Amino acid sequence: MILVSVMYPAGPKFDMGYYLGHHMPLARERWSGLGLHEAKVVKGVSAPDGSPAPFQVMALLTFESADAFQKAIAAHGKEIFADIPNFTDAQAQVQINDFAESP
Repeated sequence: MILVSVMYPAGPKFDMGYYLGHHMPLARERWSGLGLHEAKVVKGVSAPDGSPAPFQVMALLTFESADAFQKAIAAHGKEIFADIPNFTDAQAQVQINDFAESP
């Protein structure tokens, strides 16, 4: 399993209603059969010192494997990425993560 973090920096406009009501359902629908196991959305509240959060929204997508993620992107990435301007002007940062196992 891998975790794909899609992080939207604080500042630019972000339509949370559209994101939750259209964009995330679209991603789940297109990618669920291609290795997407779970998709969670978290909203940035603040940094530990109380200053503004560096990211206003993060999508946390659990995929079966990095290969499954790449196949999902190849199959439907163009459609999903084309939807981004409908909810934000932010440039998303994407990071692929492995789950660390503690002793």
